[in-house]
Amino acid sequence: MRGGGRGALPPSAGGSGGSPPRASTALLEALETVHDPELNRPITSLGFVASCTVSESGDARVRLRLPTYFCAPNFAFLMVADAYDAVSAVPGVQHAEVVLEDHFASDAINGGVAARAGFVRSFGGEAVSELHGLRADFLRKAVMAGTDQVCRPLLSAGASPAELARMVLGDVPPSPELDRLRQRRAELGLPAGDGAPVLIDPVTGDPVTGDALPLHLRRARVTRVGIDANASVCTGMLRQRYPDPSAEREDP
Repeated sequence: MRGGGRGALPPSAGGSGGSPPRASTALLEALETVHDPELNRPITSLGFVASCTVSESGDARVRLRLPTYFCAPNFAFLMVADAYDAVSAVPGVQHAEVVLEDHFASDAINGGVAARAGFVRSFGGEAVSELHGLRADFLRKAVMAGTDQVCRPLLSAGASPAELARMVLGDVPPSPELDRLRQRRAELGLPAGDGAPVLIDPVTGDPVTGDALPLHLRRARVTRVGIDANASVCTGMLRQRYPDPSAEREDP
């Protein structure tokens, strides 16, 4: 498989004089753009990237791992495919290989992503549709959770729900949370510019006003709490499945 990048990799990407490949800062930065669709967090911060290396000749290899052997194959496929696309686009990468390890559907997922076969063909008729709708559903959840992350500081500072309904994104102080909300909205084709309302329906993009305000804010908070709880469970399970040897203590 050929990646889409051109040019030279950064000095940290590989060794010299035939030395083994090392982790590339550029590859890790690319993988930071890949999110677990359900948890709305980068696979790098979740610990799903087991290793990431690139050689001087531009051969990139990424190994991914998940909290359990039976993690949902559709979520896993999305992450592996997105990781492949992200790594292939890094300038200087000539060949990309992304491998999911220790998963019951590893062979189907890895082979399908390598062949660019799509989810349905990768699973030989067991899947009935591609994952575009699933991705959109989780992006809408991410928009709701991001709305809570952006609005909570404003409410704590004294803003009322009615005032939030009159605000546009350009009124909100800059923050990483605001940047992520804009990005998720843009991915769904929802208004994300400075003049876009802060509170919108994640399906239609229509402003949320009037009697719908309290329920919308409650839904945003519940969605964010649920995602955070799931993320905590998943990272805990990952630590149990793949303990950090450096954190182990010797028995007395």
